[in-house]
Amino acid sequence: MAILNLTPDSFYDGGSYLSLHDVLTKVEQYLKEGADIIDLGAYSSRPGAMHISTEEEGNRLFPALIEIRRKFPQLTLSVDTFRSEIAQKSIDHGVQIINDISGGTLDDDLLETIAKNKVQYVLMHMKGTPQTMQQNLTENNIVDEVSTFFRNKLEILNELGVKDVILDVGFGFGKTLNQNYQLLGNLNDFKNFKKPLLAGISRKSMLYKVLNSNPEEMLHATGVAHTLALLNGADILRVHDVKEAKEVVEIVKMYFHSIQKPNY
Repeated sequence: MAILNLTPDSFYDGGSYLSLHDVLTKVEQYLKEGADIIDLGAYSSRPGAMHISTEEEGNRLFPALIEIRRKFPQLTLSVDTFRSEIAQKSIDHGVQIINDISGGTLDDDLLETIAKNKVQYVLMHMKGTPQTMQQNLTENNIVDEVSTFFRNKLEILNELGVKDVILDVGFGFGKTLNQNYQLLGNLNDFKNFKKPLLAGISRKSMLYKVLNSNPEEMLHATGVAHTLALLNGADILRVHDVKEAKEVVEIVKMYFHSIQKPNY
Protein backbone atom coordinates (compact mmCIF):
# COMPACT_ATOMS: atom_id res chain seq x y z
CA MET A 1 0.00 0.00 0.00
CA ALA A 2 1.69 3.17 -1.23
CA ILE A 3 1.11 6.41 0.68
CA LEU A 4 0.08 9.49 -1.32
CA ASN A 5 -0.46 12.47 0.95
CA LEU A 6 -2.44 15.34 -0.53
CA THR A 7 -1.68 17.50 2.48
CA PRO A 8 0.68 20.42 3.07
CA ASP A 9 1.70 19.21 6.53
CA SER A 10 2.15 15.44 6.70
CA PHE A 11 5.19 14.43 8.76
CA TYR A 12 7.38 13.22 5.87
CA ASP A 13 6.17 14.32 2.43
CA GLY A 14 3.65 17.02 3.21
CA GLY A 15 3.37 19.53 0.39
CA SER A 16 5.10 17.31 -2.18
CA TYR A 17 2.01 16.43 -4.22
CA LEU A 18 -0.20 19.48 -4.38
CA SER A 19 -0.51 19.72 -8.18
CA LEU A 20 -2.37 17.19 -10.32
CA HIS A 21 0.73 16.70 -12.46
CA ASP A 22 2.82 15.79 -9.41
CA VAL A 23 0.11 13.46 -8.13
CA LEU A 24 -0.26 11.57 -11.40
CA THR A 25 3.51 11.35 -11.85
CA LYS A 26 3.86 9.86 -8.37
CA VAL A 27 1.08 7.34 -8.96
CA GLU A 28 2.74 6.24 -12.19
CA GLN A 29 6.06 5.85 -10.35
CA TYR A 30 4.44 3.83 -7.57
CA LEU A 31 2.81 1.48 -10.07
CA LYS A 32 6.06 0.94 -11.97
CA GLU A 33 7.75 0.10 -8.68
CA GLY A 34 5.11 -2.51 -7.88
CA ALA A 35 2.50 -0.89 -5.64
CA ASP A 36 -0.67 -2.95 -5.21
CA ILE A 37 -2.77 -0.22 -3.60
CA ILE A 38 -2.55 3.58 -3.59
CA ASP A 39 -3.74 5.15 -0.33
CA LEU A 40 -4.83 8.77 -0.70
CA GLY A 41 -4.92 11.00 2.36
CA ALA A 42 -6.11 14.59 2.52
CA TYR A 43 -6.25 14.98 6.31
CA SER A 44 -2.89 15.00 8.07
CA SER A 45 -2.90 12.61 11.02
CA ARG A 46 0.59 13.29 12.35
CA PRO A 47 0.67 14.08 16.09
CA GLY A 48 -0.59 17.59 16.70
CA ALA A 49 -1.71 18.16 13.11
CA MET A 50 -4.15 20.96 12.45
CA HIS A 51 -7.80 19.91 12.34
CA ILE A 52 -9.46 20.82 9.03
CA SER A 53 -13.08 20.90 7.91
CA THR A 54 -14.80 18.24 5.83
CA GLU A 55 -14.99 20.78 3.00
CA GLU A 56 -11.22 21.38 3.06
CA GLU A 57 -10.51 17.65 3.12
CA GLY A 58 -12.77 17.17 0.11
CA ASN A 59 -11.22 20.08 -1.77
CA ARG A 60 -7.79 18.50 -1.37
CA LEU A 61 -8.91 14.97 -2.16
CA PHE A 62 -11.45 14.83 -4.94
CA PRO A 63 -9.73 16.63 -7.82
CA ALA A 64 -6.79 14.23 -7.46
CA LEU A 65 -8.98 11.19 -6.89
CA ILE A 66 -11.08 11.87 -9.99
CA GLU A 67 -7.99 12.31 -12.19
CA ILE A 68 -6.28 9.21 -10.80
CA ARG A 69 -9.39 7.11 -11.42
CA ARG A 70 -9.70 8.51 -14.94
CA LYS A 71 -6.07 7.81 -15.88
CA PHE A 72 -5.70 4.53 -13.99
CA PRO A 73 -9.16 2.92 -14.10
CA GLN A 74 -8.00 -0.53 -12.94
CA LEU A 75 -6.07 0.76 -9.92
CA THR A 76 -7.01 -0.37 -6.42
CA LEU A 77 -7.57 2.84 -4.49
CA SER A 78 -7.84 3.44 -0.77
CA VAL A 79 -8.84 6.68 0.91
CA ASP A 80 -7.51 7.52 4.37
CA THR A 81 -10.45 9.22 6.10
CA PHE A 82 -12.51 8.94 9.27
CA ARG A 83 -15.47 10.91 7.87
CA SER A 84 -18.53 9.17 6.47
CA GLU A 85 -19.28 11.97 4.00
CA ILE A 86 -15.78 11.79 2.50
CA ALA A 87 -15.94 7.99 2.50
CA GLN A 88 -19.25 7.93 0.65
CA LYS A 89 -18.13 10.37 -2.03
CA SER A 90 -14.87 8.46 -2.43
CA ILE A 91 -16.74 5.20 -2.92
CA ASP A 92 -18.99 6.93 -5.46
CA HIS A 93 -15.79 7.74 -7.39
CA GLY A 94 -14.69 4.10 -7.40
CA VAL A 95 -12.60 3.77 -4.25
CA GLN A 96 -12.51 0.17 -3.03
CA ILE A 97 -10.97 0.59 0.47
CA ILE A 98 -11.64 3.03 3.31
CA ASN A 99 -8.67 3.36 5.66
CA ASP A 100 -9.98 4.75 8.96
CA ILE A 101 -7.43 5.87 11.56
CA SER A 102 -10.18 6.22 14.16
CA GLY A 103 -11.71 2.75 14.04
CA GLY A 104 -15.13 4.34 13.72
CA THR A 105 -14.78 6.47 16.86
CA LEU A 106 -14.77 9.95 15.28
CA ASP A 107 -17.87 9.65 13.05
CA ASP A 108 -20.87 7.65 14.22
CA ASP A 109 -22.05 7.07 10.64
CA LEU A 110 -18.84 5.70 9.15
CA LEU A 111 -19.32 2.01 9.94
CA GLU A 112 -22.86 2.14 8.54
CA THR A 113 -21.43 3.70 5.37
CA ILE A 114 -18.94 0.84 5.05
CA ALA A 115 -21.71 -1.72 5.56
CA LYS A 116 -24.05 -0.09 3.05
CA ASN A 117 -21.43 0.07 0.32
CA LYS A 118 -19.76 -3.30 1.02
CA VAL A 119 -16.22 -1.98 0.61
CA GLN A 120 -13.05 -3.16 2.30
CA TYR A 121 -12.36 -1.46 5.63
CA VAL A 122 -9.08 -0.83 7.44
CA LEU A 123 -9.83 -0.81 11.18
CA MET A 124 -7.08 1.02 13.06
CA HIS A 125 -6.52 1.57 16.78
CA MET A 126 -5.91 5.13 17.96
CA LYS A 127 -6.26 6.83 21.32
CA GLY A 128 -7.94 10.23 21.13
CA THR A 129 -7.51 12.30 17.99
CA PRO A 130 -4.44 13.32 15.94
CA GLN A 131 -4.43 16.53 17.98
CA THR A 132 -4.43 14.77 21.39
CA MET A 133 -3.20 11.20 20.83
CA GLN A 134 0.36 11.69 22.13
CA GLN A 135 -0.69 13.51 25.30
CA ASN A 136 -0.83 11.87 28.75
CA LEU A 137 0.43 8.46 27.57
CA THR A 138 0.60 5.58 30.03
CA GLU A 139 2.61 2.34 29.90
CA ASN A 140 -0.33 -0.08 30.09
CA ASN A 141 -0.50 -3.48 28.35
CA ILE A 142 -0.96 -2.16 24.84
CA VAL A 143 -1.26 -5.58 23.22
CA ASP A 144 -4.26 -6.44 25.41
CA GLU A 145 -5.76 -2.98 24.88
CA VAL A 146 -5.58 -3.20 21.10
CA SER A 147 -6.87 -6.79 21.14
CA THR A 148 -9.90 -5.74 23.18
CA PHE A 149 -10.52 -2.81 20.85
CA PHE A 150 -10.39 -5.05 17.78
CA ARG A 151 -12.64 -7.65 19.39
CA ASN A 152 -15.31 -5.09 20.26
CA LYS A 153 -15.20 -3.33 16.90
CA LEU A 154 -15.25 -6.58 14.94
CA GLU A 155 -18.38 -7.62 16.82
CA ILE A 156 -20.07 -4.39 15.75
CA LEU A 157 -18.88 -4.77 12.17
CA ASN A 158 -20.03 -8.37 12.09
CA GLU A 159 -23.51 -7.32 13.24
CA LEU A 160 -23.54 -4.79 10.40
CA GLY A 161 -22.54 -7.51 7.92
CA VAL A 162 -19.04 -6.15 7.33
CA LYS A 163 -16.63 -9.07 6.87
CA ASP A 164 -13.89 -7.64 4.63
CA VAL A 165 -11.76 -6.02 7.33
CA ILE A 166 -8.02 -5.32 7.58
CA LEU A 167 -6.54 -4.69 11.03
CA ASP A 168 -3.98 -1.98 11.79
CA VAL A 169 -2.55 -1.71 15.32
CA GLY A 170 -1.82 1.98 14.74
CA PHE A 171 1.90 2.41 15.27
CA GLY A 172 2.51 5.91 16.66
CA PHE A 173 -1.16 6.69 17.25
CA GLY A 174 -1.39 7.18 21.01
CA LYS A 175 1.47 4.86 21.95
CA THR A 176 4.73 5.28 23.79
CA LEU A 177 7.95 4.31 22.05
CA ASN A 178 8.10 1.10 24.08
CA GLN A 179 4.47 0.24 23.25
CA ASN A 180 5.13 0.60 19.53
CA TYR A 181 7.86 -2.04 19.78
CA GLN A 182 5.68 -4.27 21.96
CA LEU A 183 3.08 -4.22 19.19
CA LEU A 184 5.71 -4.87 16.52
CA GLY A 185 7.08 -7.84 18.43
CA ASN A 186 3.63 -9.29 19.12
CA LEU A 187 1.87 -8.80 15.79
CA ASN A 188 1.32 -12.53 15.57
CA ASP A 189 -1.08 -12.28 18.54
CA PHE A 190 -3.51 -10.46 16.28
CA LYS A 191 -3.58 -13.31 13.75
CA ASN A 192 -6.16 -14.88 16.07
CA PHE A 193 -8.74 -12.54 14.53
CA LYS A 194 -8.18 -14.22 11.14
CA LYS A 195 -8.00 -10.87 9.34
CA PRO A 196 -5.16 -9.42 7.25
CA LEU A 197 -2.76 -7.25 9.24
CA LEU A 198 -1.53 -3.91 7.91
CA ALA A 199 1.68 -2.37 9.27
CA GLY A 200 2.16 1.38 8.93
CA ILE A 201 5.70 1.97 10.15
CA SER A 202 7.31 3.81 7.25
CA ARG A 203 9.74 6.55 8.40
CA LYS A 204 7.82 7.05 11.66
CA SER A 205 9.10 8.55 14.91
CA MET A 206 9.33 5.11 16.52
CA LEU A 207 12.33 4.67 14.23
CA TYR A 208 13.99 8.05 14.14
CA LYS A 209 13.65 8.71 17.87
CA VAL A 210 15.66 5.57 18.60
CA LEU A 211 18.35 6.74 16.19
CA ASN A 212 18.21 10.43 17.15
CA SER A 213 17.54 11.33 13.53
CA ASN A 214 14.67 12.44 11.27
CA PRO A 215 12.17 10.95 8.79
CA GLU A 216 14.33 11.79 5.77
CA GLU A 217 17.11 9.51 7.05
CA MET A 218 14.89 6.52 7.86
CA LEU A 219 14.93 4.51 4.62
CA HIS A 220 17.20 1.75 5.92
CA ALA A 221 15.58 1.68 9.35
CA THR A 222 12.19 1.40 7.69
CA GLY A 223 13.42 -1.63 5.76
CA VAL A 224 14.49 -3.29 9.01
CA ALA A 225 11.13 -2.52 10.63
CA HIS A 226 9.28 -3.85 7.57
CA THR A 227 11.29 -7.07 7.77
CA LEU A 228 10.38 -7.50 11.45
CA ALA A 229 6.72 -6.76 10.70
CA LEU A 230 6.56 -9.38 7.95
CA LEU A 231 8.35 -11.97 10.07
CA ASN A 232 5.86 -11.31 12.85
CA GLY A 233 2.75 -11.70 10.70
CA ALA A 234 2.06 -8.50 8.75
CA ASP A 235 0.28 -9.04 5.42
CA ILE A 236 0.31 -5.49 4.03
CA LEU A 237 2.95 -2.77 4.33
CA ARG A 238 1.83 0.86 4.10
CA VAL A 239 4.88 2.63 2.70
CA HIS A 240 6.43 5.80 1.29
CA ASP A 241 9.13 3.89 -0.61
CA VAL A 242 7.58 1.19 -2.80
CA LYS A 243 10.67 -0.15 -4.57
CA GLU A 244 12.56 -0.75 -1.34
CA ALA A 245 9.53 -2.26 0.39
CA LYS A 246 8.95 -4.67 -2.51
CA GLU A 247 12.57 -5.79 -2.19
CA VAL A 248 12.01 -6.53 1.50
CA VAL A 249 8.87 -8.51 0.64
CA GLU A 250 10.70 -10.63 -1.94
CA ILE A 251 13.57 -11.46 0.43
CA VAL A 252 11.17 -12.40 3.24
CA LYS A 253 9.11 -14.52 0.84
CA MET A 254 12.26 -16.42 -0.15
CA TYR A 255 13.18 -16.85 3.50
CA PHE A 256 9.78 -18.34 4.38
CA HIS A 257 9.88 -20.56 1.30
CA SER A 258 13.29 -21.95 2.26
CA ILE A 259 12.42 -22.77 5.87
CA GLN A 260 9.10 -24.38 4.92
CA LYS A 261 10.67 -26.63 2.28
CA PRO A 262 14.14 -27.72 3.44
CA ASN A 263 16.43 -28.73 0.58
CA TYR A 264 17.44 -32.25 1.63
